[in-house]
Amino acid sequence: MDFMTALDIGASGMSADRTQLNITAMNLANVKTTRMPGGNVPYQRKSVVKITSDLDNPFGRHMRSALDREVKGVRVLGIAVDRRPTKRIFEPGHPDADEDGYVAYPDINVVEEMANMMTAQRNYEANATTVDTVKAMFNKALEIGR
Repeated sequence: MDFMTALDIGASGMSADRTQLNITAMNLANVKTTRMPGGNVPYQRKSVVKITSDLDNPFGRHMRSALDREVKGVRVLGIAVDRRPTKRIFEPGHPDADEDGYVAYPDINVVEEMANMMTAQRNYEANATTVDTVKAMFNKALEIGR
């Protein structure tokens, strides 16, 4: 594996983790959102769908030797809307309460979201460390050539 491939792996992971952090932050920000624009439906929790992806181009795949292994990165396939049912809480004075006095809140578990956020943050830090290490190795290799 060359330096650029290692950088591509780290960069793909950092990009996916950044998306995960953004979606988790959006979920946390909307824990109490009872009405979305354009309707009286509460916010629905979202999650990131990630898949492995090829890093090199088709020409590079054909030029690999038998000793090289297939190297994959990660990419975001999409953002999925969670289909958990809403939590109904009795709050008769709330402006979004139904005729029985219940308000529909999104079913977002703050502890679960914080765990997701911490995991994505640690993954991001690990990928950033990988990129920094590759850059340091590249600089050392350049110093050897002087």
